[in-house]
Amino acid sequence: MDLSVQTREKLGKAVKSLRREGLIPAELYGHGVANLHLSVPKKEFAKVFKDAGMNTLINLLVNGKKQPAERDSPERRPVLIHEIEKNYLTDEVAHVDFYQVRMDEKLKAKIPLEFIGESPAVKEKAGILNKAMTEIEVEALPADLPHRLSVDLSRLLNLNQSIYVRDIKIPKNAEVLVDPGTVIITVTPPVAEEEKVEKAPVDVSSVKVETEEKKAERATEKEVVKDKKEPAPKEK
Repeated sequence: MDLSVQTREKLGKAVKSLRREGLIPAELYGHGVANLHLSVPKKEFAKVFKDAGMNTLINLLVNGKKQPAERDSPERRPVLIHEIEKNYLTDEVAHVDFYQVRMDEKLKAKIPLEFIGESPAVKEKAGILNKAMTEIEVEALPADLPHRLSVDLSRLLNLNQSIYVRDIKIPKNAEVLVDPGTVIITVTPPVAEEEKVEKAPVDVSSVKVETEEKKAERATEKEVVKDKKEPAPKEK
């Protein structure tokens, strides 16, 4: 995939005018590569990023080259989209970093996992899928980096069954940097709903009766005490 870009002189706060023109400020850097300040057409970048993501090699055609330049031309830069900064209010891409690679130098990259198919344990036994990983780090030459790695859910036939890193197909020219025994996804049994224990309502009437009884008892006790304290009348 090719992406045409322009070198830019506007820096700092001046890049706001670029964004108003439908351009994204960007930086190009790499091992032994002089840093370049670039501007990227917003629409063209969105199309390329949708297909390439951040782990697929693309070619930057610097200064508006619309046709692919010669392979050894300095205008043709093999890069990875290294970092994207977004506007937190609009979610639009506000800045892009490109990393220029050497085609003879291996890279480490995190490759996204693509979950395909349907698990019989989910469809027939109401199992629940629990993903432990969504990407795997691999090392390979830039041209050999896989765009994504597929995880076939149809392998999950029974509850409590898992798919491990060792179970997925890795391109022969790429090395996985994760323990092969690492769990990617597991199908677990459905969670039974806990039975709700209803509390018995408080019998307010019984409390009221009990209170009245207590009052009657206290009144009776007072009368008894009063009678004991009063002296008996003297016989005439």
